[in-house]
Amino acid sequence: MSQGDDDRNEIRQLVENWALWRDAGDWDRFATVWHPRDGWMSATWFQGSAADFIKASRESFDNGVSILHFLGGHTADIVGDRAVAQTKMTINQRASVDGVEVDVVCTGRFYDFLARHEGRWTLVRRQPIYEKDRLDVVDPAASLTLDPDLLNRFPTGYRHLAYLQTKAGFTVKQGLPGLTGQAVEQLYSEGRQWLTEA
Repeated sequence: MSQGDDDRNEIRQLVENWALWRDAGDWDRFATVWHPRDGWMSATWFQGSAADFIKASRESFDNGVSILHFLGGHTADIVGDRAVAQTKMTINQRASVDGVEVDVVCTGRFYDFLARHEGRWTLVRRQPIYEKDRLDVVDPAASLTLDPDLLNRFPTGYRHLAYLQTKAGFTVKQGLPGLTGQAVEQLYSEGRQWLTEA
């Protein structure tokens, strides 16, 4: 295989390891996917360094917070020792909302800034793009009425996920990238700049 194929395979494996190790609570191996100095995670409920994200994720995991990730199609643009990867994904979170157990499924993409560090690819920055989501009650016989004011406080791409997380006590960030709009166009611009500076 060519060097480009090797790089793409390594990046794809890194993205898959992120999801598998995080969701399994394998924190020591999860730490290895990140750039050791510059790793940064942005999400609905968290924005900060990789080290702080690992700590917060571990605490949530130990407290029974259930957030799972499933991956789909993947592509990577590589220039020298830098890359931008996009991976189709779903975020699945189960929790109780007003005493009713629900599942929220959010569909989108992981938009990743990567750099080769000491001969291997590492994740420098992860910014999910939130395209659409939905909320379902787990028990078909149960019913739940959502507060429209709270629901409509958030962008359409992740409003149900934000609703659940707000009800669970998280502070959810506004204005995150969706399928279209200024936020995602800014992210694409930052991705192009990342590669241009390689």
